[in-house]
Amino acid sequence: MNDVSPVKEENGVAPDISSCHTALVDGYVIEGHVPAADIKRLLKDRPAVAGLAVPGMPMGSPGMEGARTDPYNVVAFDKAGKRYVFAKH
Repeated sequence: MNDVSPVKEENGVAPDISSCHTALVDGYVIEGHVPAADIKRLLKDRPAVAGLAVPGMPMGSPGMEGARTDPYNVVAFDKAGKRYVFAKH
């Protein structure tokens, strides 16, 4: 797929929580470098959200390992724009 923007828009991923990767997993959208443990918790707990996002590409997130690790949040969001911090790393 050359342009994932329509997938992001259809699934409530606002531009300010957008990242480089978008996946649809069992009814949820996963945006960016979300740790597998957080996805597993999402699928186990099944909260009433559209999905999870890690905005940008923070150093130390999965796939962004390197010389440093920056703190980052995994944000749960719904299609109406409501958000909360799902996990802190």
